[in-house]
Amino acid sequence: MTHRIAIATCDALLPDGDRGDGPLFDHLHVQGVQPTVVSWSDPAVEWDSFDLTLIRSTWDYSARRADFLAWLASVPRLHNPAEVVAANTDKVYLRALAAAGVPVVPTVFVEPGEEVLLPEAGEFVIKPSVGAGSRGAGRFAADQAGDLDRAAKHAEQLHGAGRTLMIQPYLAGVDTAGETALIFLDGEFSHSIRKGRMLGQGDSFEVDGPSLFIEENISPCRPSAAELDTAGRALDQLAPDGPLLYARIDLIPSDDGPVVIEAELTEPSLFLDVEPAAAQRLATAILARLG
Repeated sequence: MTHRIAIATCDALLPDGDRGDGPLFDHLHVQGVQPTVVSWSDPAVEWDSFDLTLIRSTWDYSARRADFLAWLASVPRLHNPAEVVAANTDKVYLRALAAAGVPVVPTVFVEPGEEVLLPEAGEFVIKPSVGAGSRGAGRFAADQAGDLDRAAKHAEQLHGAGRTLMIQPYLAGVDTAGETALIFLDGEFSHSIRKGRMLGQGDSFEVDGPSLFIEENISPCRPSAAELDTAGRALDQLAPDGPLLYARIDLIPSDDGPVVIEAELTEPSLFLDVEPAAAQRLATAILARLG
């Protein structure tokens, strides 16, 4: 019996989806599984005709979150599960992680209509709580001439687009150590990569600009024991009902150790081309869920 699974992407990446998923498709074919790349927003797709739908590169969802949430609720046999993904599409989940004692980047959330109080010292980042690929993010310095005005304008633009703001200190350790992404497949740590800093001094990006993501500088790495512990604690909090098919926990260094900057449970790049065995692991986990 040949199983059919849908690989959910976005219109801009048709017909092949994210090129980084190529190794996964190869392993699925070997195991008798037929992957079909389709756009999540295509109304002609009959989702119940697939044995499983795998969310991969639905990277335009942040501009259409209400539509995306409705789509999640309509798709049977979805991975990751709809309720996990829906909660993960808004970074207010960082509040719950912090309340549970998981170290996270200190974050102030400001809803549209609320007063924006900018930091009086140091560098800081403003970004939307619903966003992907660094779109809508800006880095500012309170003591840099004109930066507070630029930050206020950036915040006004985000609020004007109906977005909740996140204001976070810029942790300078990312300039030298980078950002570490730990990938978990079927609940087990698989591999990790290091990303160079995404925001240079004075950078800011449109919230719904023409690019789906900002290009990243990627290299494989081995996480520290502290990074593994922090990522595992975050995942335990976000997925208490059992292992997720995939997850990526992004960490940056702080003076007190690694802190979570983002938990990617929706449509993360999994960097399957960095770790040769990772695609096989994911294909095996998919096959197990197909029964």
